[in-house]
Amino acid sequence: MGSTKHAKLLNSNQVLIRNMLVEKKPLDQIKPLLLQQHAQLHADMMSEYGDWSYQDEVLVGVPAVWFRIVPEGEDHSVAWLLWHLTRCEDITMNILVMKGEQLLHSQEWIERLEVDWRDTGNAMTPQEITEFSQVINLEALMNYRFSVGTATQEIIKGLGKEQIYRKVDHEDIQRLFKEGAVVDEARGIAEYWSRRDVAGLLLMPATRHNLVHLNEARRIIKKIERVNKK
Repeated sequence: MGSTKHAKLLNSNQVLIRNMLVEKKPLDQIKPLLLQQHAQLHADMMSEYGDWSYQDEVLVGVPAVWFRIVPEGEDHSVAWLLWHLTRCEDITMNILVMKGEQLLHSQEWIERLEVDWRDTGNAMTPQEITEFSQVINLEALMNYRFSVGTATQEIIKGLGKEQIYRKVDHEDIQRLFKEGAVVDEARGIAEYWSRRDVAGLLLMPATRHNLVHLNEARRIIKKIERVNKK
């Protein structure tokens, strides 16, 4: 269900990486830490370090049906969280950082995912989150997440100093709305990204955002586990 020790280690490493980026330390010092941190927030088969995976600690062995449950007192399901995390990473890394195509389209994931949604999910109503959680193809969702994470690893490896501190372009922010990646009701998330540079996006959402919502997933799973023990 995810160890508290590893969550604390990820938190401390996140602060270290952030400080190194702010201080503009040499990239050959930053990149290995950033790549490892990012990999630990995805499935362990992504890692080149033979290391543990916080995502796997949280999710492996959890019954699939639990991924679809929004427990009482919670706003999300684990399935929704994984969608939201993956969409935010796909959108920011592949459009805002690389000025390319999001993998949702370029790798034709949408049909395999079996959902009608294209955006980050920020503006979904509780009813829509419940509906979404019931219909999403979970196997495809995990594969999509792995594909996005793998692409991000390659993006990080290829970034130079002049790229990593580049500000997000306004034209690329407008693409998010044109492509339906962000809806008007969730405009705030695009405005947040518009104020970042690439380094800021590598922190949020590529790493910190994953950690925050994996912690939320861990809490949701523990809550479902307690209910099922009664």
